Amino acid sequence: MTSLLATLEKRFLANMTRHPDTDWNQVRTRLESNPDKLAALQAMEDSGGEPDVVRISPNGEVTFFDCSEESPKGRRSLCYDQAALESRKEHPPKGSAVSEAQSMGIELLTEEDYQYLQSLGEFDLKTSSWLCTPAEVRALGGAIFGDRRYNRVFIFHNGADSYYAARGFRGALRV
Repeated sequence: MTSLLATLEKRFLANMTRHPDTDWNQVRTRLESNPDKLAALQAMEDSGGEPDVVRISPNGEVTFFDCSEESPKGRRSLCYDQAALESRKEHPPKGSAVSEAQSMGIELLTEEDYQYLQSLGEFDLKTSSWLCTPAEVRALGGAIFGDRRYNRVFIFHNGADSYYAARGFRGALRV
């Protein structure tokens, strides 16, 4: 895990605009006191998410988001959730975004999280990312995703059972 910590520290220092007035030692201490969260960060890193600190709350909770330029390569071509996967009769995808996030120990970004991430830089210029979908939308068979096109952030919808090579999901981890 020292390799992961070194990677996270290097990314943290290279992107100080995402977390101004934050000290790496504070983050490292928080991670070292929550070793169970390191496995989730490793899974985010291994699947191409490039996790970085985006927020530290007043009580010291550190929030990491996937900050890869595009939706993580290792998490694409997924439908939204298990129910959507099970409803897919022909050409089912390899899995679902919600199930993979749960197995990694992370949460899908919410619409608010995604808007915040986009305020920190430009992400998903060529890809899109499934987002945590409100229950009332999901109950009607849909799911939401976000991307950035034409210098704007768009939140849109699709059938939850759809999947595309350029759509993945971004995660959040709170430590």
